[in-house]
Amino acid sequence: MELDDILALGTPSGRQALEAAAEFPDGDPLAAASALRASGIPPALAAAALTQTALRRRATAKFGADATVMLFTRAGLEQATRAVVANRRARRLVAAGVRSVADLGCGVGADTIAFARAGLRVHAVDASPVTARIAEANVHALDLSGVVRVEARDATEVSLDEVDAVFCDPARRTSGGRRVFDPRAYSPPWEFVTGLATRVPHTVLKLAPGIDHDLLPDGAEGEWVSVDGDVVEATVWCGPLAEVPRRATLFRGTSVHGLTGSGLATAPVGPIGSYLYDPDGAVVRAHLVAEFAAGLDPAARLADATIAYVFADTLADTPFARRYEVLDRLPIALKKLRAALRSLDVGALTVLKRGSALDVEELRRSLRLSGTRPAVLALTRVAGEPAALLLRAVDAPAAAGG
Repeated sequence: MELDDILALGTPSGRQALEAAAEFPDGDPLAAASALRASGIPPALAAAALTQTALRRRATAKFGADATVMLFTRAGLEQATRAVVANRRARRLVAAGVRSVADLGCGVGADTIAFARAGLRVHAVDASPVTARIAEANVHALDLSGVVRVEARDATEVSLDEVDAVFCDPARRTSGGRRVFDPRAYSPPWEFVTGLATRVPHTVLKLAPGIDHDLLPDGAEGEWVSVDGDVVEATVWCGPLAEVPRRATLFRGTSVHGLTGSGLATAPVGPIGSYLYDPDGAVVRAHLVAEFAAGLDPAARLADATIAYVFADTLADTPFARRYEVLDRLPIALKKLRAALRSLDVGALTVLKRGSALDVEELRRSLRLSGTRPAVLALTRVAGEPAALLLRAVDAPAAAGG
């Protein structure tokens, strides 16, 4: 989307086009575009309005009712912080005594909005003029202009003298939209990002969940965040904001659960147990599997020191993992595994995988199962050897072998 499109949508004619586009349900976009043009809306404006309407509907999952008045780009929506995560971050800054914050790489304004609503004064910056204009429009639409200033500017050129905290979300995509996995290719540069805490002690960084722990600034808290099982970001809390070395934060519906630890502990290793616990990705990414196991059951252990499946002989409630009953250990060789599953009348097969090189879809095709019963299979390692475990999801209907 071009800057002219964004500006046009902010005019009375643009707002009228958005209202008209919202009347059309998801369906044939060509028919909707034709209807809008037939009503007198210029083609370019009709296309922009229909694009925004589609993006707003998708954005409801992240922004709730706010999405109905906000503007987005496809990339901006995909990369935007979920409102529940941004709101919690803002509350933590306020609790630390922060009163003003620079949002470097503000995107469409998700965190800027959360900061402003929490009572902070915000200087929001994005290097893209289009994105900065969208953020400004969103701030205005939500009546937050009085406490937010938005600029289209390179983050490295921003003075930080007038704020007491910095939030930086570096761009992790190329101009062509491809993901960037090497922090040295971030924008602004990685050296600038990690150096912010030396300029403003109250610094928070939003990074990709796959960030290497060794790259985090010394003394910082690394927090990995998941929403309904999806790991969405790594947050780095620097200086006086750091409370613990490592944290996993899980949003589950309206509940929030936290697990903390050193990130350096190791869990004991032992035999397979009656139950397998598959920790949430945030727990695994935060290197808190040992802390999870210790809090689960004193006898909880790994069956392989390198695999994050936790085994126990007792069943415990936990928000930090999916739970499975271990029904059997099956042969890993294809022909024998096929025979074992067919003998159990397995048809629909859910496959979990940690530490296995097997391709799940290729395995399904090779097994050629046609039974009537569902089953769960974990492909993993036990004591360094490949293993296949037949499981039943706890609280699910009985599976094969149950």
